[in-house]
Amino acid sequence: MLELVMSPEAWVSFAFLTLMEIVLGIDNIVFLTILTGRLPREQQMLGRRLGLAGALVTRVLLLLTLNWLAHLERELFFFVRAWSGRDLVLLAGGLFLLWKATKEIYDNVEHPDSHDEGAQTTSRAGLASIIVQIALLDIVFSIDSVITAVGTAEHIEVMVAAVLASVGVMLVFARPVGDFVQDHPSVRILALAFLVLIGVTLIMEGTGAHIQKGYVYTAMGFSLLVQVLNIRRDARVQKSRDLSG
Repeated sequence: MLELVMSPEAWVSFAFLTLMEIVLGIDNIVFLTILTGRLPREQQMLGRRLGLAGALVTRVLLLLTLNWLAHLERELFFFVRAWSGRDLVLLAGGLFLLWKATKEIYDNVEHPDSHDEGAQTTSRAGLASIIVQIALLDIVFSIDSVITAVGTAEHIEVMVAAVLASVGVMLVFARPVGDFVQDHPSVRILALAFLVLIGVTLIMEGTGAHIQKGYVYTAMGFSLLVQVLNIRRDARVQKSRDLSG
């Protein structure tokens, strides 16, 4: 263990892997924010924390069971093409995410009042249902994340430390990111569109297509930047109107 602490290569792997885990965790935060947005305001942060805690536990358990994870890469059956356990998990997760995001977009557009401040009336049973949905998607996101970790670092200790650090960072930013998405309906719709994009990406990867995630996240980042600039412009226009009025 001391050798790892003193190893520059281990620290470089840790820093790079932590950054990668944070980037891959963006979709986790977006999904958490959208789902917990149906909860009363005082329960939303609890839902986000439970979701991220579940993601942490899932990723660490997967890292500690690398032999089982390796079996997911093996062929299970052949139908048009060879299918592995990982393919099936990604396909099922992508379909679920696509359905959920599409449904949320419809609700936000056709029934916007149900998402306004104070309109959330989800019960404890609803909280439990949301946590279950988060847990299911955590498995999908975690498998993708852990496979990246295994291909990036050599030591299990470095992988676990990077996962702990990345989830810690996500916990710190979960509230400001979540509140920003919830307080701006247009950003919420954009975030749901991101989830549709991620769902399609998971489906394509599950069916054998390889997609460079850098392109996906770059498109998401550019779209978010444009939306933030629009929000800033609208705020300045409103401020000018208030001063002139």
